[in-house]
Amino acid sequence: MQTTPVLGVIGGSGLYSLRGLEQAEEIEATTPFGAPSAPIVIGLLAGVGVAFLARHGRGHHILPSEVNYRANLYALKALGVRRVLSISACGSLREDFAPGHIVVPDQIVDWTRGRPRSFFGDGMVAHVGVADPFCPQLSPIMAASVEAAGGTVHPGGTLLTIEGPRFSTRAESNLYRTWGMDVIGMTASPEAFLAREAELCYTVLAHVTDYDVWHLSEEPVTAEAVLRTLQANARLAEATLTQFVHRLPLERTCPCGTALQKALVTSPEAIPAETRRRLALLVDPYLG
Repeated sequence: MQTTPVLGVIGGSGLYSLRGLEQAEEIEATTPFGAPSAPIVIGLLAGVGVAFLARHGRGHHILPSEVNYRANLYALKALGVRRVLSISACGSLREDFAPGHIVVPDQIVDWTRGRPRSFFGDGMVAHVGVADPFCPQLSPIMAASVEAAGGTVHPGGTLLTIEGPRFSTRAESNLYRTWGMDVIGMTASPEAFLAREAELCYTVLAHVTDYDVWHLSEEPVTAEAVLRTLQANARLAEATLTQFVHRLPLERTCPCGTALQKALVTSPEAIPAETRRRLALLVDPYLG
């Protein structure tokens, strides 16, 4: 019998499977937005139903710009997931956010280009609020879980998402520092915003792997260095996740679960039938 997952875990660079998942089974999901990045593995972690999805596919063959973010989040929601934990690599733009540390950001700046940013369109309009883009209930639990697992954690900070796949130039890195950005990555946008449209709680466990290229006393970031740090942090990530599922409250007390309640602006009779069908999973609670 298939486990009903309450938590979705999206693994980023260096995390392509989830150790310790019991009674695991693999799901080949399909969505109106295409196929997810990889088969979704569902099982029990410390007695809690968890769905794991490798963001970049098995073998890491999908660029950050090529990830089908809409399909990934739609598929998780369709399986019953209501909360999503994103595990991502990031570069530090601050001296005190050192490689090996964990950041649980509370703000994000989207500097990507050309990625589909919304489930909506094609005759249906929604304007979802994302003033606080990460779940205010989940993120403090995430930070406490890192600390309990023995990691060095920075609760809060602004995550800048760039297009990639290249790393920054020194001029860009220094510019981002003048903007007040704290860490830099390639995948949290549009993932965070799509999660809000899907009324999913969303938080990020951001592994600091490097100092980007602004830090003159450190070597410039390389893919090899990123993966080396992530592999060293693998046990910390696993221990943090176990702590996290133990701390998950039964009820959601955040506004994430009703994000669409006041966001839909198209008259129901004006919505094309195909668009209504494609978005039924998201909008049926409000349109009937």
